[in-house]
Amino acid sequence: MISAAFIFEPGTYDARFLALDAKIEAAAVATPGYLGRETWQSEDGQRFNATYYWADMAALQAFSTNADHQEAKRDYKLWYKGFHIVISEVLRAYGDGALDHITTHQP
Repeated sequence: MISAAFIFEPGTYDARFLALDAKIEAAAVATPGYLGRETWQSEDGQRFNATYYWADMAALQAFSTNADHQEAKRDYKLWYKGFHIVISEVLRAYGDGALDHITTHQP
C-alpha cells in the first residue's frame, strides 16, 4: 500500500480551480487501486493535508498522468501558497479495532 500526502497552504480558489479539483477527485476515485483519502488541517487552519491511499505504486503512477491533474500541477501557483508531497509505503497499520481506517483493509 502506498500513501501520498499532499500538504499545502491554500491561496485563492476560483471557478477554474473548483472545476479542476472536482475532476481530479473523480479521476482519483475512478483509478483502479485507489483506496481512499483522509484530510487534516493544522490547528491554526493555515496548512492542510490530503492523504491519498493506493494499492500500489502503479496505481498512484496511473493517477499521476491524468490530464486534469497535470494541468493543476502546472498552474498550482494560482491557487496555493506552497505545497509539499510525501510518498510513503505503508508497511504496517494497527490499532485496537475501535476506529475504522483505510489502512485497516490492507492484505
